Amino acid sequence: MLLKTKVIQGEQAGPHLLITAGVHGDEFEGIVAVQRLMRELVATATRGKVTLVPVVNESAFGQKNRCGKDGLDLARTCPGNPQGSVTEQAASALTQLIETADLYVDLHSGGVTMDVYPLAGYMLVESPQVLEASRRMARAFALPLVWGTTDKLDGRSMSAARDAQVPAIYVEYRGEGRCNQHGVEAMINGCRNVMAEFGLLEKVVPEPRQQIVHEDPRPESGHMQICCPAPKDGVFETAVTVGQFVKQGDVLGTLSDPFTGEGQEVVSSQTGSVIVLRTYPQVGQGDALAVVLEDERELPPC
Repeated sequence: MLLKTKVIQGEQAGPHLLITAGVHGDEFEGIVAVQRLMRELVATATRGKVTLVPVVNESAFGQKNRCGKDGLDLARTCPGNPQGSVTEQAASALTQLIETADLYVDLHSGGVTMDVYPLAGYMLVESPQVLEASRRMARAFALPLVWGTTDKLDGRSMSAARDAQVPAIYVEYRGEGRCNQHGVEAMINGCRNVMAEFGLLEKVVPEPRQQIVHEDPRPESGHMQICCPAPKDGVFETAVTVGQFVKQGDVLGTLSDPFTGEGQEVVSSQTGSVIVLRTYPQVGQGDALAVVLEDERELPPC
């Protein structure tokens, strides 16, 4: 399988930056941001090379879903298999493309079911050089949260970059099945900031904004899908908003039986800020309902 790409070659030598979106088929901010970059960078790229992939997971996009026809999550399937199912083939093609890059940015959002606080994340890899470059990329993206987490999670685009020793970040910006225009603009500006930081564009000083840097090397840190699992099937009504500071024991929402209306409160087991919140009300047992960043600092408004 070959991914549909656009390559922009600068007039002067420089690093190769790979920017992807649509690893999940229901995450639209990144797709539109890459489409815009495909049009706009042609006239401004001066150094190096930029490879742009607006939709990595064409099967999932066609399904209007997070996952493709085979039911696999591409972000749990890397490095994939070129002879495997449609998602395994896409994961293999993505992995091979990552291996050609010097820098990698993967654009995400919360899809149809989640709202995610704007953040740039990276793995706390063992290589000091790769880690420092990833930190530079995440900070340059100029989102309010910079989040470093364990490098022991496999199957992801970030783990493919880890194995290839490629500095890499992933970006999250809202979601809820929408195409948040603030998110699109933030992703475009962030990608340009990364390009400027590493010499692909003339240096542009981003607008100053408050930014919190939080690094958490604990096992499973950054694994959003296992946090605050729903104890049963039901309807989830949120009681908080993304970015809100909560304390251990605070109510995050109510999970009710869809037929009887009997409900139970879902409380936070941590103190910190809500950075991911399930906003699609219908949930199944085990679905993640929220992620709380364990940090005493309150996040900037987003």
